Amino acid sequence: MAHNKRIEGAKGLVPADSLNHLDAALNILMEYKEKFKAGFDETVEIVLKLGVDPRHSDQIVRGMVSMPHGLGKTVRVAVITKSERLEEAKRSGADLSGAEDFIDEIKAGKVDFDVCIATPDMMPKIAVLGKVLGPKGLMPNPKLGTVSDDIATAVKNAKFGQVEYKVEKAGIVHAGVGKLSFAANALKDNILALYNAVLLAKPSGAKGVYIQKIYLAASHGPSIPLDLKSMIV
Repeated sequence: MAHNKRIEGAKGLVPADSLNHLDAALNILMEYKEKFKAGFDETVEIVLKLGVDPRHSDQIVRGMVSMPHGLGKTVRVAVITKSERLEEAKRSGADLSGAEDFIDEIKAGKVDFDVCIATPDMMPKIAVLGKVLGPKGLMPNPKLGTVSDDIATAVKNAKFGQVEYKVEKAGIVHAGVGKLSFAANALKDNILALYNAVLLAKPSGAKGVYIQKIYLAASHGPSIPLDLKSMIV
């Protein structure tokens, strides 16, 4: 009952039937943080409704974007590369690294990492990991920056905080952009980074209005509809 009262009280912070300027929405989040503490550092999330049909290959929206202020969480990074580059991977900050033997471990189900990076010369060998890493969204992909010959930069980007965005059914993109403990300005920078990345990723097959609606929320907080005009800076 107390939980339900908390939710209803939080909803009261959002003006009814109105779109909110991004700055006003962030102020609502800050007020929510002060009045309705959840007992943990909630993730701040953005939901975008796009005018695309992901069933068509020319309307897929997918990519990776670095968050200016990170994501406020520890990211375990694994690197798959040739034996002679394993020391380089360790120096770059990889939590795990290996060559053929590491591939065998992953194939057997040992997936103790959040991001998997591979050098291009290992791509033919990691094809066997598709069934293990694919369903978890961890398969290295050149378009996402997780297939790279520049191990140091790839690891740095993954550690600092990157967001993968991918359109789902009904044209929805849903992604975390930081933690509720972040300052409002930091959250704003991260939100705009994601928004602009999705905007630039507009597919050739998209017709009509591309970005139709945007909502901002904390994990357990109310959904706040945003005024699209406030996203233009």
